[in-house]
Amino acid sequence: MVNSHWGDIVEDNSFGTHEFMDLVEMLGTEAYVNGNVGSGTVAEMSEWIEYLTRADDSPMASLRRENGRDEPWKVPFFGIGNEAWGCGGNMRAEDYAALARQYSTYVRDHGGNEVTRIAAGASDSDYAWTEALMRAATNLDSKEGKAGPYQAISLHYYTMSGPWSDKGSATEFSEEEWYRTLSRAAFAEELVARHSTVMDQYDPHKKVGLVFDEWGTWWNVEPGTNPGFLYQQNTVRDALVASLHFDGFHRHADRLLMANIAQTVNVLQAMILTDPDSGALVLTPTYHVFAMNSGHQDAASLDAHVLLPEEPAEVDGRALPLLSASASTTGRTALVSLSNLDHAQERTLVLDLRGRSVTGHTATVLTGASSAAHNTPEQPEAVAPAPLEGVRELEQEGLLEITLPPHSFATVELQLG
Repeated sequence: MVNSHWGDIVEDNSFGTHEFMDLVEMLGTEAYVNGNVGSGTVAEMSEWIEYLTRADDSPMASLRRENGRDEPWKVPFFGIGNEAWGCGGNMRAEDYAALARQYSTYVRDHGGNEVTRIAAGASDSDYAWTEALMRAATNLDSKEGKAGPYQAISLHYYTMSGPWSDKGSATEFSEEEWYRTLSRAAFAEELVARHSTVMDQYDPHKKVGLVFDEWGTWWNVEPGTNPGFLYQQNTVRDALVASLHFDGFHRHADRLLMANIAQTVNVLQAMILTDPDSGALVLTPTYHVFAMNSGHQDAASLDAHVLLPEEPAEVDGRALPLLSASASTTGRTALVSLSNLDHAQERTLVLDLRGRSVTGHTATVLTGASSAAHNTPEQPEAVAPAPLEGVRELEQEGLLEITLPPHSFATVELQLG
């Protein structure tokens, strides 16, 4: 096929179903497969999930075996189309909602594989799109049983410092662009809250999850690269965009089923960049934020309140607190994430555990020589995690004083008494 959206090149699908599912197994992760509603058929989608997940001698299971895979795969998440409001069909909300009901019906649970069907949700602040999907959902009145015909809806939102026509440079930006970008990143939490409020009106038992499955920064492509491939560098600014998103996600874990950054390798806000000339693989600042936040996964969210001595900065009419935090616990330990959004000044804060004592702590910080610092094959650790020395326990039990460098992200792991 011709990939008319990205690069206008011929896509031969040499990395197809089997290769993708093999990668899922190699990584030890779970599969989220997305079907084609825009130009595909109900039968095509139905046969694909059968091909992937059915164990007996059905036509599609037999074809899978002919292609070299005997056992079925597990596919816990299946998307019913993508961006149906735009490149996925330019549909109206009500028209797509009807198609989502139809297509979802034929994404069946085969054998022991139970699918969470994810309807293609809104872009940015299109709350009417979310409302149309919630009106079309069923079995939301009681706590019993699962919602139908889909069990989640998606949300897409990208962060940039300029308009779509000139999104800004990944590595060359002013202080004004720094704060505008972080303000727009903080808006992601407001989107989650508002879409969740719409969902609450129809689904008080939270049977339909919100899947924030495309987010991240989007800059002008690096000079000399194919505009359709969306290759961009990744700086400390991108790292703090990610940390702000994570803090918001933690505060809305009751509705958020899943939150996936849009791409992972060489595209947009990637975790990994590769160099075709040297063969080098570079871990980006965003990669390190993901790694440092991993301790929050499968933990219990804790309330984290930030009390600022000054009024939040105002950017484009929106308040931007220059400190952001979130916290979680696994019982005897707690993990606190802290972001200093100040472009140039370090900030000292006191962490008050409100009645719990600390028997030990480990603190890690991520920053760079400048807010535009980034990693390259020549300097792969210009931005890398390091021990945070500016932490000291105060005389009053349960209080820690923490000094954060400018433009930095930190995690503090606490052993609790």
